[in-house]
Amino acid sequence: MTGGFEPAADEVEARLLGQSRTLRRRDVSSAAGLSLRSARKFWHALGFANVEDDEDRVFTESDIQALRSVADLVREGVFDEPTALAMTRAFARTTDRLAVWQTQLMAEALGDLGAGDAPGAGRHDTTRAVPDLETARKAAAKLADVADDLEPLLVYAWRRHLVAAIERMVADADPEQDNVGIVRNVGFADLVSFTRLVRRLSERELAQVVQRFEELASDIVTAHGGRVIKTVGDEVLYVTVTPAAAAAIALDLVEAMAEDEVLPDVRVGMATGRVVPRLGDVFGTTVNRASRLTAVARPGSVLVDDGLAAKLASLSGFEMTALRRRSLRGIGPVTPWLLSRTGEVRRRGQAADTKEEQ
Repeated sequence: MTGGFEPAADEVEARLLGQSRTLRRRDVSSAAGLSLRSARKFWHALGFANVEDDEDRVFTESDIQALRSVADLVREGVFDEPTALAMTRAFARTTDRLAVWQTQLMAEALGDLGAGDAPGAGRHDTTRAVPDLETARKAAAKLADVADDLEPLLVYAWRRHLVAAIERMVADADPEQDNVGIVRNVGFADLVSFTRLVRRLSERELAQVVQRFEELASDIVTAHGGRVIKTVGDEVLYVTVTPAAAAAIALDLVEAMAEDEVLPDVRVGMATGRVVPRLGDVFGTTVNRASRLTAVARPGSVLVDDGLAAKLASLSGFEMTALRRRSLRGIGPVTPWLLSRTGEVRRRGQAADTKEEQ
């Protein structure tokens, strides 16, 4: 890694790293008992660029401790090197997104407050996606102030999620070695007319819409025991173990977006079957089928495949209406089923048909 903070942020850097940058890359690799090549591999796995000049002093004692701890796991046979690198990469990618997310949240909070201590009362330009220099520096100082308080929460959240992931892994363990993947109900929720929204809103307003969507969708999914796999702007991918939870999530998402004054309507496609979990994501035909159903759903509606419709048919509280059979791109012939709650009055736009495939 080259460069560093601007001089105005040197104090923030020292507070967060806890030490001054006094070590060269060969100092770190030597102290950790690794070759420069191996040390560079782990540095890359952490997501940082090469330090080109051997004389650049950009490392601290903490870098030695971190590198040594990973190297010891390899030496003791806990991991081989590829696994250790993969574990390091998992931490890096997760914490990189976490750090960027939190710096943006802090800058937005401080930018919105400004003078008068009320949202929007300051002199900051709320249309900007990037904070001005004054706000950025205030956010940096504030994050340095609270880092020690947030660190235990980070470790706690990781351990809690690790427990949950282990429980799912054990529950999903399949004695049939020939089976590929695990059975899940997969849902895609997609904001309607998002492209038009992008053209109409400022960068900051658009960011607020996306954040609102992610918050609302995440709360609904987790409230029913589902897992948010990922969010990509106008779309959220989630999975559940039980079909009832999947249906409840989809219908709650439709209702919540319809009632929200900021967000447009949402459409949801769901499918059930085996998926291949990998690096926190899920893959396979089931995922593709759910995505294709979302693409042909009308605004404010939920479409499910045959398999999920069959599972929901035995449960009280849900109704399914078979729509015309159609061929979905890359999937083949599928009969979509329109999902609703028992006795639910269908909202305007939820006609018993689907729009043309896009």
